[in-house]
Amino acid sequence: MTKQYHVVAMGAALVDTEIEVSDEDLKALGVEKGLMTLVDEARQATLVDYLKDHLTASRRASGGSAANSIIAVSALGGDGFFCGRVADDDNGHFYLSDMAAAGVAHPKWDNLPQGTTGKCLVLITPDAERSMNTFLGISEELSDADLSMDAITNAQYLYIEGYLATSESGCAAAVSARKHARKSGTRVAVSLSDPGIVAHFRDQLNDITGPKVDLLFCNRDEALAWTGTDDIRDACELLADSADRYAVTLGKEGAVVFDGDELHAIAGRPITAVDTNGAGDMFAGAFLYGITAGMSHRDAGELACLAAAAVVGQFGPRLPLRQYRGVLDSFLNRR
Repeated sequence: MTKQYHVVAMGAALVDTEIEVSDEDLKALGVEKGLMTLVDEARQATLVDYLKDHLTASRRASGGSAANSIIAVSALGGDGFFCGRVADDDNGHFYLSDMAAAGVAHPKWDNLPQGTTGKCLVLITPDAERSMNTFLGISEELSDADLSMDAITNAQYLYIEGYLATSESGCAAAVSARKHARKSGTRVAVSLSDPGIVAHFRDQLNDITGPKVDLLFCNRDEALAWTGTDDIRDACELLADSADRYAVTLGKEGAVVFDGDELHAIAGRPITAVDTNGAGDMFAGAFLYGITAGMSHRDAGELACLAAAAVVGQFGPRLPLRQYRGVLDSFLNRR
């Protein structure tokens, strides 16, 4: 059966604001470098007030991990659908408009709920590392009511971000979506999202993944934490217990991709890193586009590394829409 969507993604809908800071700023603010930290709105306001002199160069974009990935799927030429939750406020309307401009479909709401749309303050240091401070807002209330089961039925893949493990209702919605996908013949992909999520929400992540997923995305630190090892080779062997196929990103070293039979080492692309925010999201989105467009897992990994290198070479978690096609053309011309 031909399915309407390549990928349906679900995750926290967050408006990202990126700000360039120094390591001294992080220390003064008590921000843990390189991780995602959940904060309340008051704490986020304190951070913004401290950084008010930096805001002139800040950038706003619709974001959230799964949202960044599904935008990549769509911009590369796939059909994507996103399930998230935004409020009837300026950021909520901006978010939906930004997603529509990227060609991503979403459930239709007659009236958006009252509340505050989630916001993520992304602090970028000169070494290109990103430290995220996230106020989930109304996205914390993501539930079954925000899902489109019809879209999941009509997708090749359901992609779930691991950040949903932090929300009781979001975790329950992810479990419902996974179970529905299984019944519908839709494959399930999950991202572990962040080492802190693996460390503090492991039981919830286990609920989301179930006994085994079709495809698992993680970076080196997440793979080591998930498998309880300190050697990436051992971790790769153990990941096969959690997923039929997986992809582990290794930063500038590239990635390793397991296609169910063979482990492929994918070389990294030389690039001067400016901003690592969104690199893993881009990798996942480009990889999902590749395999749903008929590429082998190795070729999808090559495309994903090329796309991830492109996004870390500039500020922001995404590329300008026209640049995605350039990345794909560059990859196709190399083959």
